[in-house]
Amino acid sequence: MRAWQIGDVMTTDVATVREQTPYREIIDVVTGRRVSAVPVVDDFDRVLGVVSQADLLHKVELVGEPHERRLFESRRRHDARVKADAAVARDLMTAPAITAYTRTPVAAAAKLMDREHVKRLPVVDDLGRLVGIVTRGDLLRVHLRPDADIRQDVVREVLQRVLAVREGTVQVTVDDGVVRMVGQLDRRTSVELAGRLAAQVSGVVELANELGFDFDDTALVLGPWPAHPTGIA
Repeated sequence: MRAWQIGDVMTTDVATVREQTPYREIIDVVTGRRVSAVPVVDDFDRVLGVVSQADLLHKVELVGEPHERRLFESRRRHDARVKADAAVARDLMTAPAITAYTRTPVAAAAKLMDREHVKRLPVVDDLGRLVGIVTRGDLLRVHLRPDADIRQDVVREVLQRVLAVREGTVQVTVDDGVVRMVGQLDRRTSVELAGRLAAQVSGVVELANELGFDFDDTALVLGPWPAHPTGIA
């Protein structure tokens, strides 16, 4: 079973700037391409940082205010003042950039964005070269998968391929990403595994695992290991 990865949802036509790109030209790129941020790359397309609308707005935010350093200036205020005075991408960008690889699972990318408080991730290859960009909106595309595709993954990949469940043993329905499994399996561990794997299928919003079982084998699986015949562990 293959979960969706960044490479499945990223944008490959990425607007970029160089370290020496002037402030005004960056604004032209951002507004012209209708993006909220642009990666800053070197001559080899390696990602150096990201300039966002927030970085650009510091010049607007502090217009008319004195830019001298204050005695008890906060770190945020200091950074904003520095960027307000910046004239090129190198001094405007947030660096280093938080990046991801094309093979990064969508769920892992979402957690990374949340942890690092970023709204997008430049996508790089193993040499750090830019190959795409993914936004929070792109990650939500996983939940636009057709119900029929989700059901096929649950039936073929989880029930038949992993658990070797005979066709027709379990009834699977999917409605707007909500999966419902009804039927009877032989072991409780199989029921629990079916639930865990089905919930991981890309596009599943919610899972109703209504499978029953003939034998509760959890005590056997979780019980103590039998003593070694020789008495030596």
